[in-house]
Amino acid sequence: MTCSFDADRLKVWPDIAPEIKDIAGAIHNGKRYFIPAEFGHTSVLFRTDLVDPKYVEENTLEIVFDERYAGRIAWTDDSGANVRVAALVLGYENIWNLNDDQLEEVRKLLTKQRQLVRYYWTDPTEMEQSMASGEVVMAWGYNQSLVSLKRQGLPVAFMTPKEGLFAWGSGFIMHRDVKDEQAAYDYIDAWIAPESGAWLIDNYGYASSNLKAYGLVAPERLDELGFSNPEEVIRKTIFFRALEPEVDARYEAVYMEVRAEG
Repeated sequence: MTCSFDADRLKVWPDIAPEIKDIAGAIHNGKRYFIPAEFGHTSVLFRTDLVDPKYVEENTLEIVFDERYAGRIAWTDDSGANVRVAALVLGYENIWNLNDDQLEEVRKLLTKQRQLVRYYWTDPTEMEQSMASGEVVMAWGYNQSLVSLKRQGLPVAFMTPKEGLFAWGSGFIMHRDVKDEQAAYDYIDAWIAPESGAWLIDNYGYASSNLKAYGLVAPERLDELGFSNPEEVIRKTIFFRALEPEVDARYEAVYMEVRAEG
């Protein structure tokens, strides 16, 4: 069980990005139960030297359905991600609860993509090795994979798609039996401080909820990680939501049908 927060007791609260202060689930019955701390994106990771330069400029998820890259795509073995990406490319806005007709169009698009995918990965290290060798030129991946490949000196980029950028978010809740509330608030302040956020950005490529953190990271590093304009990135971010069990089952069924056809 948890108790609610008084956000005004946090020194960092004024500096947290307004777009994520009230992320889904943070407020319940008018009370705040969640303080956002950091978040990480999942998107298309691609070799800038091995794909059409237009994708570097256009930033569209359509790249993963481009037949020119057949056999050179490593995709995630995740039903939800597959369905959501296809839904965005098809222009659907209700991605958390697609109807049957929309799911049928999603199935058709994913069936097309299945013919292009070299393999569906479950191990990010395997995917990163394939990207490094040039076996694949694009993959669905995480911020941390971008950092890892950049450290190897590889020409890779992490897309901020015009259709939307997915992200998980993490943060803090307060246990109802907390013994020292002020100590808890102090801990949260330290965790979300600009200096802590800057370290997280630089070392893992994750994003901080504290906008002041980005000012402590070298501009060229921010550009390299795709955070040269953090406010814009946050505006384009679509945070994951828990699907209703019935919706989740329908999405899983569509994905498994596509996989079974291969």
